[in-house]
Amino acid sequence: METDVPSEWTTEVCRTYTPADTDRELQYRTYLHESGDLRLKVAPASLDGEDHPGYALTATSYPGLDLSETVRVRTVLMFERCTRIAGDFMELFSASYDGPGSLEDALEYAHERTREHR
Repeated sequence: METDVPSEWTTEVCRTYTPADTDRELQYRTYLHESGDLRLKVAPASLDGEDHPGYALTATSYPGLDLSETVRVRTVLMFERCTRIAGDFMELFSASYDGPGSLEDALEYAHERTREHR
């Protein structure tokens, strides 16, 4: 299932693979904002070294630079659900983002509205 992404975003990587220790097919997808200032990743939660089922949505500010930071936005069980949350995040971020000076504010805005509330 390919998720439509807002016009300010591109799908950077989209792949499906089967790990050696299981027959279950997994998916991995990254999205890049047109500014190059933010990358989102939807990937199996276990890739981050956690023993957690499902998929994690992470956001990396200033990817590829020394000052880049990655935050986990949300972890859910199904890939499709995680990509839907990523789509919501992208729309919220794009609505609030107004250049590098506002990156942290836009990231916080989108993160607050897509994270799991307990």
